[in-house]
Amino acid sequence: MSDPASDDALADDPLSRERAHLTHSRAALRSMREDVESLDIRDVTANWVNAEALTHQIDERIKALADLSHTPLFFGRLDYLYAPGAERAEGAEGERFYIGRRHVHDADGDPMVIDWRAPVSQPFYRASKKSPMDIALRRRFGYTGGDLTAYEDEHLSDPTEAAATSKLLQQEIERPRVGPMRDIVATIQPEQDEIVRSGLGGTVCVQGGPGTGKTAVGLHRVAYLLYAHRERLARTGTLVIGPNSSFLHYIEQVLPALGELEVKQATVDDLVAHVEVRGTDEAAAAVVKGDARMAEVLRRAVRSHVTMPTEPVVVVRGSRRWRVPAYELEDIVRELLDREIRYGAAREALPQRIAHAVLVQMERSGEAPDDRVQDAVARNPSVKAAVKAIWPPVDPAKLVLRLLSDADFLAVHAAGILTEDEQKTILFAKPVRSPKSAKWSAADAVLIDEATDLVQRTHSLGHVVLDEAQDLSPMQYRAVGRRCTTGSATVLGDLAQGTTPWATRSWDEALAHLGKSEAVVEELTAGFRVPTDVITYASRLLPHIAPGLTPVASVRENPGFFEVRGTTADAEVVAACEELLRNEGSVGLIAADARVPLLAQALTAAGLTHLGPGEETTLTTRLTLVPASLAKGLEYDYVVLDEPQAVVDGEPDERTGLRRLYVSLTRAVSGLIVTHAAPLPPQLAERARAL
Repeated sequence: MSDPASDDALADDPLSRERAHLTHSRAALRSMREDVESLDIRDVTANWVNAEALTHQIDERIKALADLSHTPLFFGRLDYLYAPGAERAEGAEGERFYIGRRHVHDADGDPMVIDWRAPVSQPFYRASKKSPMDIALRRRFGYTGGDLTAYEDEHLSDPTEAAATSKLLQQEIERPRVGPMRDIVATIQPEQDEIVRSGLGGTVCVQGGPGTGKTAVGLHRVAYLLYAHRERLARTGTLVIGPNSSFLHYIEQVLPALGELEVKQATVDDLVAHVEVRGTDEAAAAVVKGDARMAEVLRRAVRSHVTMPTEPVVVVRGSRRWRVPAYELEDIVRELLDREIRYGAAREALPQRIAHAVLVQMERSGEAPDDRVQDAVARNPSVKAAVKAIWPPVDPAKLVLRLLSDADFLAVHAAGILTEDEQKTILFAKPVRSPKSAKWSAADAVLIDEATDLVQRTHSLGHVVLDEAQDLSPMQYRAVGRRCTTGSATVLGDLAQGTTPWATRSWDEALAHLGKSEAVVEELTAGFRVPTDVITYASRLLPHIAPGLTPVASVRENPGFFEVRGTTADAEVVAACEELLRNEGSVGLIAADARVPLLAQALTAAGLTHLGPGEETTLTTRLTLVPASLAKGLEYDYVVLDEPQAVVDGEPDERTGLRRLYVSLTRAVSGLIVTHAAPLPPQLAERARAL
């Protein structure tokens, strides 16, 4: 907030005034950090446990107050129209606010920078000439490194000033990138902001094509929810789920840059890591194992361990013998089965139910037993023996092992659910003696997770973000859904980028498997990352991979650099990389997985140092060699895409191959060179000649 008396100085030299405010804001942030660092907790904690907890909280607060020198502390300013007390403006009439990544206040507690998530900041993202939201002026700032070098004004309430595209906004979107993914807090668009600020109670599914910012929207929604519901989410937890570790490494700095350090990250494989995965499935087997029907097969198999009692239970206490007949035991067992509670919970309840039946007999005989007597009866050896016989413990890994290795056991529990051919497809080729010796696949681990949840409830979190969701199987959706049964989710994906044999066919189906059928599906179609010429070229594949899906429309004024080149040798591919490295920013060489070793040799022979996916680019090493199978979710300023047909041929079927190609074509922010010695896929080649 600024003093109105400074307006004249501001008018004389606005840029200097804004730089001074930045300097003062950084000093204030430094003071906030020093205040936390100087806290003495020796006399305010009752014991060492409290001291450890408070020390951890202080350490996290210190980290959150870090001043990142190359990250602008504020990126915008809002000047409200009306003076304090006026009814038309909400909250902060007539005030001036600087909008940034976190709240900063001066020594008197007055705000110098307002958190972008605060309600008063919302007009920065949503105000327009048509709906100015009581904003007189919106100012955007431009930075070079950490230095404020430019500003740009929009007088939203001035009818004589025409609406114009923000040059600084375009520059920020197109700014070359080196290193991990950046936040988009300075460039969030109105349609993105609506999703970001949607409430904690509901699940949101975001369908977004390449470059629409769906991943960033999901991460910023987490940051917003932590701001708006911090205490609740601190208790229940938040989790971001990505497709692979390379992707998670790429996005891991976004939330810390926004001051959020407590959000966990994982892949689906991490979530279900009950066993070591050492094997792989053929596509046909993986599809069946990932089918939602397997949940019922597992449920039947788990419940099959329950055996109806045929003998009574006799409990001896002192000189008295209490007999619970078999028919009464059967009634208890059936009642527990009918309640559909988890196997383990029912097993824990069974001895108490038997003990209660004994206590009823005791009361009828004139005794007055209490809870201690019931607990003692429940622990009686005869009761424990009956429970073991009726409702034995189930080991989830052993159960799945038996299903996949015992054809008769599988046939009994898959009858009417899986065909005989499907059953044969998922059976192990060779007998396996124990869970430890089994070469479990990723799909097997998901089955074990399902079985584990049938036995014991999975812990649920407050909010889960699921990115690249289109590649999950129905059983994987169920595994994720178990982690947010009592919370909400943000589901992010693009049906056109599904590259697994079990890829999602519709969001309605996927959300049903997730247990979130009530979720709202939002579609982002404005492309901010991929240049116009590149996304137009890639969109030729859409009729073949996702008929009816709305193509992304690039909002970039710069069409970008795009070229298709015929080549005769790998040296020409290397030359294309060298050409793009003359520009500022990162370069990705994307190729079919089988071509990666050959291209790695060619790059090394040419003296070009390169990285693998997930390794962080630097100013000196800006080239990354990316297998097409790992390109999803990554982005580079410039991309060389090698041999499109080889990318297609590397997949088990043409549709999946074309989807993989679509992903690979849409990783570039500023320019793309497509190189090919073999003919282009016909879906591209016909129109490519018309360029």
